Amino acid sequence: MAAVSAALVKELRERTGLGMMECKKALSAADGDIELAIEELRKSSGMKAAKKAGRTAAEGTIIMRVADDSSYGVLVEVNSETDFASRDEGFLAFANKVADVVFATKETDMAKVISGDMLEAREALVQKIGENITPRRAVIIEGGLVGGYLHGNGQIAVLTQLEGGDAELAKDVSMHVAAVSPRVVRGEDMPAEVLAKEEEIVRAQPDMAGKPAEIVDKMIVGRMKKFLAENSLTEQPFVKNPEIKVGQLVKDAGATVTSFIRLEVGEGIEVAEVDFAAEVAAQLRG
Repeated sequence: MAAVSAALVKELRERTGLGMMECKKALSAADGDIELAIEELRKSSGMKAAKKAGRTAAEGTIIMRVADDSSYGVLVEVNSETDFASRDEGFLAFANKVADVVFATKETDMAKVISGDMLEAREALVQKIGENITPRRAVIIEGGLVGGYLHGNGQIAVLTQLEGGDAELAKDVSMHVAAVSPRVVRGEDMPAEVLAKEEEIVRAQPDMAGKPAEIVDKMIVGRMKKFLAENSLTEQPFVKNPEIKVGQLVKDAGATVTSFIRLEVGEGIEVAEVDFAAEVAAQLRG
């Protein structure tokens, strides 16, 4: 078993709510791989899920643009190194310019968007602010009726595509997606590999041990059905009125949900935690 840092144990505790020794043991067995440790803990403890990683703390903003006729919409994420920089007027003006280009051209390849004058504008902003400014990604939804919702200062943004309905309905569904973060529109959209992994985890949980195969199979069917309901947009209770599911809300309005895109600033970016005391000590020694 590999030795693990106190910081890693702390992160696993925060994400799982389990005890220190249990987390330390799981991380040691997983050679410090926190995602593998979580998977094994779900098998051994029956833990339902873990919080998302807290080390994706890249700053920045997401800009949303939706066509006046609701025929398409775009989301553009631009990152900075600090929250302070992300609130700078120059940074926000640049982020909006990037979004304007994406919206006008429907080009989502950032290498093509940030060229010529845009590249010069970025370089000037980097010089002024003193931080790396990264136009990270752009996405587009086109066709049907498109509406969206922007949360806070552009930290979370969602576009929803409907057949039928109106912009207000699309905004309501987008607000729900921002708050609840479903994985798919409908259960049948769930990727096969995700289902296979979840079934593996459920099958390995302690209360399955010693039961006849037919009982285990029935329990797995029930838990997988629950998993799909919890992670499918149309099966989730609507955040503004939990008495009705999102699918029924949309159906009552004479519409169907075709797709959605949810972006959150910094998601998927690993940001190294710097131990400044250790860094200074190393410099003094060197």
